Parts: sequence; C-alpha cells; structure tokens
Amino acid sequence: MVDKRIVSAGCVLLVGAAAWLFSGSATTAKSDKQNEHSQSRVRQGLEIAPVPLDLAGKNRGLAGMGSYLVNAAGSCADCHSCPTYTPGHNPYQGGDGEFNGANYLAGGVAFGPFVSANITPDESGKPAGLTLPEFIQTIRSGHDARDGHLLFVMPWPVLRNLTDRDLSAIYEYLSSVPHAEPGTCGGAGE
Repeated sequence: MVDKRIVSAGCVLLVGAAAWLFSGSATTAKSDKQNEHSQSRVRQGLEIAPVPLDLAGKNRGLAGMGSYLVNAAGSCADCHSCPTYTPGHNPYQGGDGEFNGANYLAGGVAFGPFVSANITPDESGKPAGLTLPEFIQTIRSGHDARDGHLLFVMPWPVLRNLTDRDLSAIYEYLSSVPHAEPGTCGGAGE
C-alpha cells in the first residue's frame, strides 16, 4: 500500500513544477514580445538614418536603436543641424522633412549667446570628441565633460533620465554618422 504522505508530496511537487514551467513560458513570451518591440525600433532606426552609417566594428543593433532615439523619439537634428532640412524640404513649409545630410548634427544653431555643438565624430571617431563615459556624464550632469560649462539650452534635465543602454545606443549611432561641419542658418528650427 502506498503511503498517502508520499502521494501528497508528489502532487505538491508536480503542481509546483507545472507552475514554475508555466511562469517561465509567460516570462519567455513577455521577453519575446519585448525583444520583438526592440528589434522593430532597431529596424526603424536603421531605415530612417538620414546619412550613410559606418557600422564597421560597431554594434549594428545598438546603432539602430540610437538612430531611433535620435531621429524618431528625439529631435536632435532640430538643434544640432544647421539648417535642419534640405532646402525646399522643410515640413513646416510643405516639404517632406528630408534632413540636411551635409550638415547633419554638425551644430552651429544659435540660441541667443549659445551655439549648439557639433556632435558628429571627430578625427578619432568620438562624437563631439567625447568618450562614452564623458558623453554619459555630460548628459547626466548637464556640464560639458571637456570644459565643465553648463549646457543651458540642451534638454539634459530630461535626457539624463535615459538608461545607460539608451545613452550607449545614442553614442554608438553618433559614432557611426559621418563627420560634418556646421552650415549657415539664421536661427533655431530653420
């Protein structure tokens, strides 16, 4: 005859194992959905990059997410490209919104006494001449890591809330865009 305690313990173990397995599949399903969402952002980011990207030696997925954050979720080109749009393409004047690739993210937009920085890679390949830790520190603190001045116009109080992964993605993307020089424009949003 079988001891009822052994059968009861076996049932408890079986139910516990089933619960653990099902909770794992729910977690896996949630994880798969999050991964799919992330991958769609990466694809979108790579598709909307307004300039050819140099992805040699770079993390393609991270650069794609960075492009998504810079070009779709953020509006970095509005302040860091002068002018923002290719002549005749300004969407506020009926154009299709084609970014100005020649001066893309090269800065030069005046905001009173302040001028936006060139955030394209320097000769060593570093965006705005910053290492990744300097870039993250600049965004988190609002102080330029090179000279310590406060970024009065930069929306760092909001951007500092991005995750390290998001900021790393933006940095990877900025590292992959071509170097550009500032253009000429009259003011912000031109």
